[in-house]
Amino acid sequence: MSFKILLKIKAGGSPPAREETMAWMAQGASSLSHRINWLVERVCVALLILLVLDVWLGVLVRYVIPLPLTFTEELARYLMIWMALLAVSSGIVHREHIGVEFIFKKLPASARRWLAVAFDLIAFAFFAALFWYGLDFVDRGFKRITMIYAIPKAYPFMGVPLAAGVACIQIMLIGIHDFISERVPEHSGAAITGLGTENLQAGEEER
Repeated sequence: MSFKILLKIKAGGSPPAREETMAWMAQGASSLSHRINWLVERVCVALLILLVLDVWLGVLVRYVIPLPLTFTEELARYLMIWMALLAVSSGIVHREHIGVEFIFKKLPASARRWLAVAFDLIAFAFFAALFWYGLDFVDRGFKRITMIYAIPKAYPFMGVPLAAGVACIQIMLIGIHDFISERVPEHSGAAITGLGTENLQAGEEER
């Protein structure tokens, strides 16, 4: 319960209505989700910058200034994997993962809400399993050594359970928001159908 609601009750006011409490919970889940995503997005940008610099350095030492630097290729591989895995949770927040929206948009509002929850439960189960098996993946990685850095592969492998855990948190928060919010989800993902139709309609309007 929020601080404002507690002050209202102490002042002698009546407890908030159910709709007000649900709206506060939906707003809180959405706010926490976007705060986590704010941090994840900046980590991804930092990894992208390091990836670009590393690739440029690899090209430079191979074709311009011959230097015995062999770490660039392996580092680029791990940076790209970490960046791609962490970016999954950002797509979840904005519901930008690819999906077929034709049937979803044809359903009534109540059905869309429950179908979105069903999709979230399936996705949560998948990422929870990925998190669980990712921990075992990391544990086995301590017994394997990277080729260039000679460090346990568990450290690069940590990106798998970390990204899966963040994805689970985001699915839970977005699912709570979409389920109790007054606004029914309009889509469950970035549609792979209808893109050409939208472009065609935009072209006709310009004419």
